[in-house]
Amino acid sequence: MKTEKTTAQDADTNAESKTALAPTASAQTSPWPVFWVASIATFLVSLDTTMLFAAFDPLRHAFPTATSADISWVLNAYTVVYATMLIPAGGLADTHGRKRVFLMGVALFLTASAACGLAGNVSWLTAARVLQAIGAALLTPASLSIVLAAFPQNKRAVVVSLWGAVGGLAAAVGPSAGSYVIDHFGWPWAFYINLPIGGFALWRGASLITESVPSSERRRVDVVGMALLMLAVGAITLAIVEFEAPNWSSTELTAMGVTGLMASLVFVAWARRAANPLVDLALFQHRTYRYINLATLTFGTAFSMMFLTFFFYVMNIWHYSLPQAGLAVTPGPLMVMPTAIVTGRLATRLGHRPFLVGGSLLYALSSLWFLIVPGLESNYLLHWLPGLIMSGIAVGLVLPSLSAAAVNRLPIAHYAVGSAVNQATRQIGSVLGVALTVALLGHATLQRADFNALYLLHGALALLTGLLCLPVDTRPQNSKS
Repeated sequence: MKTEKTTAQDADTNAESKTALAPTASAQTSPWPVFWVASIATFLVSLDTTMLFAAFDPLRHAFPTATSADISWVLNAYTVVYATMLIPAGGLADTHGRKRVFLMGVALFLTASAACGLAGNVSWLTAARVLQAIGAALLTPASLSIVLAAFPQNKRAVVVSLWGAVGGLAAAVGPSAGSYVIDHFGWPWAFYINLPIGGFALWRGASLITESVPSSERRRVDVVGMALLMLAVGAITLAIVEFEAPNWSSTELTAMGVTGLMASLVFVAWARRAANPLVDLALFQHRTYRYINLATLTFGTAFSMMFLTFFFYVMNIWHYSLPQAGLAVTPGPLMVMPTAIVTGRLATRLGHRPFLVGGSLLYALSSLWFLIVPGLESNYLLHWLPGLIMSGIAVGLVLPSLSAAAVNRLPIAHYAVGSAVNQATRQIGSVLGVALTVALLGHATLQRADFNALYLLHGALALLTGLLCLPVDTRPQNSKS
């Protein structure tokens, strides 16, 4: 009996080690080509988000009959569906083959990107964004699980940090590239630009990645759980975004917010009783995983708030053009990738807590800087750039560390689902961040004082993230006292 169990364990280990390697590769083949192919697709998902922050005002002008709240749903409909679909997509990758789900996700993302560019009105664009979100949700957890399975345990902290840093690089490229492309070619090219890059990832992924051995356990998709989560996030978001809209009464919006909160409670109750719930609550029994996901929610909210606010400020207070605004916000995100690489290396020895707490405090300081220093007169080098650099370093310390710490203690069989829950939590935070920003800054004429409440809220969320990360412990076992 013991020999049979050992043989089965060896077979599982061999199957995992073969994941994401080329069929003709030897045992000595570097896993880095697989990493880059998988990361290119993830890069597109992040690039698309940050480019659309730059597209908010152009879309408002392209569709003059649409309100700011309508335009916000181009961002938020995508994010709500993406967050909800990420979790079952993680299970699909584990049970139906990571390569198959990854390539399906890339193909769907590209098809939807073309549909977005062809959209003739906001409703069509929002619908195409929903389809795009489904593709993004399929490819993201499959991408990370392919990467994790390709590397040995002692390399995974560095690799996950680098994988997260690729998203940071997309955030850096997105504003300037998006501003340039939209200004010169029009907003549809914010979507068309995905086609050649994604086409390359689809072509190379088909030939380079080897299919994982599907799990013998087939999980049913929890349709009830997905519907409850969409209702919860969508209703709360609608209540925030339409807070001052004349076509909604305060009673209706209050009812909508209460509906969202009630749906959240029902979702948790359902997850406790369902045979195959959307979110396996057993994952949250691990203390580090539980606190990391709470911190991911608060930081995801703060992150999208800060990014969207950058564009609102420099374009409405300092009256920068769209290309100038894109360049103005780029130096901060450029700090993310080098910071994340260094952080990932140090985290293998020190754990992630010092970088999570320190980065959160630095993020709070950056919001304090933007609250106090920039005024009505443009002074980019002295009044804007220092705060931007602080925020970029802080994001490089925190964002990849959240992703890495979330999967640090999970067994390999739960990588895709565990990381998908964490990524979904971040996306829900992003929805709330965009909703709060649009509610506070979405009106036609902005004054400098309009930004104060947002910066204070941003700083409070950053501090809360640091507090939530204090119980996190991902130090190597041999380094603990």
